[in-house]
Amino acid sequence: MLDPSLKTQLTGYLERLQRPIELIASADASAASAEMMTLLHEIAACSPKVAVVERDDGERSPSFAIAAAGEAPRVRFAGLPLGHEFTSLVLALLQVGGHPPKIDAAVVDQIRGLEGDFRFETYMSLSCHNCPDVVQALNTLAALNPRVQAVAIDGALFQDEVQARKIMAVPSVFLNGQPFGQGRMGIEEVLAKIDRGAAARQAVALSAKAPFDMLVVGGGPAGAAAAVYAARKGIRTGVVAERFGGQTLDTLGIDNFVSVSHTEGPKFAAALEAHVRDYEVDMINALRAERLERRDDGGFDVRLAGGAVLRSRTVVVATGARWREVGVPGEQPYRGRGVAYCPHCDGPLFKGKRVAVIGGGNSGVEAAIDLAGVAAEVTLLESAPALRADAVLVAKARSLPNVRIVTQAQTTEIAGDGEKVTGLRYTDRAGGGAHEVALEGVFVQIGLVPNSEWLKGVVEMNRHGEIVVDARGQTSVPGLFAAGDVTTVPFKQIVIAAGDGAKAALGAFDHLMRSAAPTETSPFV
Repeated sequence: MLDPSLKTQLTGYLERLQRPIELIASADASAASAEMMTLLHEIAACSPKVAVVERDDGERSPSFAIAAAGEAPRVRFAGLPLGHEFTSLVLALLQVGGHPPKIDAAVVDQIRGLEGDFRFETYMSLSCHNCPDVVQALNTLAALNPRVQAVAIDGALFQDEVQARKIMAVPSVFLNGQPFGQGRMGIEEVLAKIDRGAAARQAVALSAKAPFDMLVVGGGPAGAAAAVYAARKGIRTGVVAERFGGQTLDTLGIDNFVSVSHTEGPKFAAALEAHVRDYEVDMINALRAERLERRDDGGFDVRLAGGAVLRSRTVVVATGARWREVGVPGEQPYRGRGVAYCPHCDGPLFKGKRVAVIGGGNSGVEAAIDLAGVAAEVTLLESAPALRADAVLVAKARSLPNVRIVTQAQTTEIAGDGEKVTGLRYTDRAGGGAHEVALEGVFVQIGLVPNSEWLKGVVEMNRHGEIVVDARGQTSVPGLFAAGDVTTVPFKQIVIAAGDGAKAALGAFDHLMRSAAPTETSPFV
């Protein structure tokens, strides 16, 4: 099952185990169980500290737990954690085996000090590139705290549970049997939800920080580049991000970043974060900026969700953009219950079902092609007279027998039965007739909207909500710079955003050199 090169790598990783571990298997007579047992024995063959134990412990079959020898198991995989989840498996083996996770010591202490009993169940798909972050975060909690259990469940393998719990999107997390969260989550976000006093403690600690020379708001390619360029100037630099990596976390393949012929979005995001951490940058993750205020001294206060306030002489806004919503009745009520925005993540949940894709640009046509491999029928709806995607993509979509393309289709409503999506209604813009398509899933792929609402009334924007910037990234407010997809800069591309971030940081640095009142830690004193 594991190729020789992968076994060699795994053998090297397992040399880091500090104590023996057991792979406790719950298997039945199914082919999936046989595959699981093959995988477990191949893993055990890579280290003398790993043993396979078959035991019917009343858990799902096929599944297996990872436990330190002599301890009750707290980390479990239901299914075969291959594909994107293989890294989650390797990290779980190491952490249960005593190898310390790469997180701050303060976070480790917070995890170990959690009060209460927590059993997390995460429904994921092996093709989802957002799921591993959630699985790995919860596994880390379970490895460090004996009162936490984490179970990762392959939704494609346990379809009965998926239907019973009405799961229409991954990752979906349940805590002690109740819905806990959906979508990408990191350790900080999970802790903020289960550690009741964490937000207040964090707000006090963050507000006590000394002022920054440059504070970057946003952790995507633009924000990361700005932070690196600022830190290399030797000034006090901070980054606050709702999720480090930004839109790249939702991008499956990246083939057009110059000098990198191919990479995947989550891998690229991890590389961005690692590069920033190479410098003296104060990184504040999993917090959203809610308001920006100008100080009397010319600096800025950035107010965060949770009550914290960060002070800085200059600010670089790099908050990026998010999926644009279609804005019709039914979209919000059925979000996560048939309405989805990531075909790579949620597509496997619609195997053999009927779905629609709204949007005829590259992302929409690519989504239709991708979904055609798992769905029974795919209806691609475009409001314009013709698809706007590249010709090669259009040709591919038209060649697929289970893809139906409808142009001049204005979506008017997403219908449902109160629990899940059952159909979609649209109007023919040419003939004016109303139509309805019976289906189980709707994927919205109609572009992006800038994350700039928190700055309305503060800085000049165009009619699309993009922040107006000059050639240096300077906004209409002195000392406030912006970069990337949140700005008026055309062509929303990763490489352009990265260059934009560098430019804005250099512009902000130039502003600092020409302004008065340096901080005590500033090199301009």
